[in-house]
Amino acid sequence: MTIAENLKRFKNELPENVTLVAVSKTKPVSDLMEAYNAGQRVFGENKIQEMEAKWQEMPKDIQWHMIGHVQRNKVKYMAPFVSLIHAVDSFKLLNEINKEAEKNGRIIECLLQIKIAEEDSKFGMHEADAAKLLASEEIKTLQNVKVVGLMGMATFTDDTKQISEEFQKLKKIYTEFRIQPFNSAQGDNFRILSMGMSGDYKIAIENGSNLVRVGSAIFGERNYQ
Repeated sequence: MTIAENLKRFKNELPENVTLVAVSKTKPVSDLMEAYNAGQRVFGENKIQEMEAKWQEMPKDIQWHMIGHVQRNKVKYMAPFVSLIHAVDSFKLLNEINKEAEKNGRIIECLLQIKIAEEDSKFGMHEADAAKLLASEEIKTLQNVKVVGLMGMATFTDDTKQISEEFQKLKKIYTEFRIQPFNSAQGDNFRILSMGMSGDYKIAIENGSNLVRVGSAIFGERNYQ
């Protein structure tokens, strides 16, 4: 099947409230343009400079999501155009995003990454640290970033029960954070629960995800670099 056919089939399966991020890392612009011409407007990359190169070349109505771990010294390269940064796991990173967003006259939306997987390799904050960050006085000084939700990655396993339990944990944290006083000023802006990839997106949606990151089911297997 072509990329356009994969995309159409996949979108037909998704509930209306779920946003699809087409994970295009390592894929050539020609593949992305096939998806674009089939109506896709949200793309996810995990390397900032690769994303910047594609942004330079492609139509400007695309929403670019940074889905990988972010190094603070590279934030400046994506600050002029990135729509959403998924994997914010510290105040230092949030502060750097704010600084670069201010230089570009922008407000950049971000998700806090919560560690829900058992694997040591997964990045993310613990629930208590995320709550402390959102309730802090320091975050109120950051006028050029907006925390709009949470992101998490389940353990890489065939155990669907474990995956489901980890997603349930994140949905519970998300629901509790939405009603906390520190989010009263944001209202419906705290609206995104990003969890689920090609292998587990159906379980994620069953457990409340409203944004999924899917690459191989659309573009085929990754081109390793």
